[in-house]
Amino acid sequence: MRRLVAEAGYEDKIEIESAGTAAYHAGELPDPRSREESLRRGIRLESHARQFQADDYARFDYVLAMDSENMDNLQSLCDGTQDRERLHWLRSFDPASKRTLDVPDPYYGGPSGFADVFDICEAGCRGLLAHIVDEHDLRTRKEK
Repeated sequence: MRRLVAEAGYEDKIEIESAGTAAYHAGELPDPRSREESLRRGIRLESHARQFQADDYARFDYVLAMDSENMDNLQSLCDGTQDRERLHWLRSFDPASKRTLDVPDPYYGGPSGFADVFDICEAGCRGLLAHIVDEHDLRTRKEK
């Protein structure tokens, strides 16, 4: 998502953070296989994992769930309607994603698991970026 936002020229308008719903990887770099796949795509994954906190709902306009377990955990942290309105499935922003909203776990996807998940996430992020640009009227006059 960071690369897509930078390529579109919106890095000064869109803040991005990543957080998991469990703490067992907090402080760690992404999985080496994920970093390897990202480098193949020209992306450097250097952030350290952190756990999502309930007050993150107040900090961000969009909170994205990758799978059913994430969605359940994030819903349990919602404090009212406003939080629920910020919570979305990442794949809901990908118009080609009709079968399921879950992003599969790359650990069980065989040799292409991490590449497949990157493709799924990129499609969702492209759709999300288009939604954000439209929803928040971020296009410049030249683009309109």
